[in-house]
Amino acid sequence: MVDYGTMIQRLACSSHAVALTGAGISVESGIPDFRSTGGFWSRYDPMVYGHIEAFRMNPAEVWKMLLEMDALLSCAVPNAAHYALARLEERGILREVITQNVDSLHQRAGSRKVIEFHGHNRSLRCEACGRSYQREGVDLKRVPPVCACGGPLRPEFVFFGEQIPQDAYRQAMDAARQCDFLMVVGTSASVAPASHIPGLAKRRGAFILEINPKPSELREETVDFRISQSAGQALPQIVKALEAGDDQ
Repeated sequence: MVDYGTMIQRLACSSHAVALTGAGISVESGIPDFRSTGGFWSRYDPMVYGHIEAFRMNPAEVWKMLLEMDALLSCAVPNAAHYALARLEERGILREVITQNVDSLHQRAGSRKVIEFHGHNRSLRCEACGRSYQREGVDLKRVPPVCACGGPLRPEFVFFGEQIPQDAYRQAMDAARQCDFLMVVGTSASVAPASHIPGLAKRRGAFILEINPKPSELREETVDFRISQSAGQALPQIVKALEAGDDQ
């Protein structure tokens, strides 16, 4: 495995760097990892509250969890890691962020090219007719909220049992094939098909940097350099190192 200085040099010289982010990057914004102790799946059975068939059978029950999630996401603000990635994009180093998160914190931090692999929480869509509503314009006092057609509204993100949106999937896989440096930040790399992205990038010759304070499912041979820190610690330090190199 290479040293820190070599990793920084590879990033500085890259022509197409990409970040793949997971729940870990937003933990420091007050959004717990769904699978961690105290996370949503420790309190709500994902097959009862997170599966699309459960929503179709009993949308009012699923909205009990969705209301809690909505309140949590509404209060969250970007942290140092989100701002660091936006800074890397501003410097012309980072081309895309592929995020598995639905919190829109990358955009709020200033990132412009964000591929939302699992969708987002900014709008609601009618499960019956497909009509879309901006989240701010929907009264959530009625559960479930309903469309003008009478159908139940659901967030514009992917439930278990649903396919990844085609455009997001295509853009993410294209980015993985084209990148020469991939930062894998705060993800367990255990949920397919997002978990396939690091391996695809590696096979195409990309340098793989993993940032995660916890062990992940990434294979040892896939990772070129690993930083066992939180994203909020590691990413600002990377930006600082790059900017220090500019002064030399």
